[in-house]
Amino acid sequence: MTKKFQKAASFIAVILFTAMFAVFLLQIFSRYVLNTPLGWTLEVCIILYIWLVFWTSAFLLRECDHVSFNMLFLAAPRKGKRIMAIVGIACIVIAFIAALPVIIDYVMFMRIEKAPVTRIRLDYVYAIFPIFILALVLRGVLSLWRLVKADTYDKEIALIAGEDRIGDEEKL
Repeated sequence: MTKKFQKAASFIAVILFTAMFAVFLLQIFSRYVLNTPLGWTLEVCIILYIWLVFWTSAFLLRECDHVSFNMLFLAAPRKGKRIMAIVGIACIVIAFIAALPVIIDYVMFMRIEKAPVTRIRLDYVYAIFPIFILALVLRGVLSLWRLVKADTYDKEIALIAGEDRIGDEEKL
């Protein structure tokens, strides 16, 4: 991922979080200071939260930052890690590619539904999910490419295992 893209993705995440926090503060202020709660603030917070979670998961978190059960992977020898990574990532990529048309169809179908208070169409609310899936497929394909190439598979395995973060933790 390029530095400019990562910076732009971080900027968008900051905007989403700031907007969510501002709406949350508005909700607290209107409820406890003005004693007139605003119904739309909760709904907007939830929508912004959905977008924030999927946006950051798709574009900002590294492979080792995601929740994973990797005890067997970490215990395997280097060649075993490479095989396990290729098989695992290939399965995920294939499953997400197979699911993508149905996901897009369902999100498009949601245009007939609206959020109860704000009346925002639900296809807008959930439009981030196909973007998330596409980003994961792209990341998976790039990871597979690096795992197959002889000169980059060691670094990719280290990234997947989180070994590149050990130096960062020791600096703290």
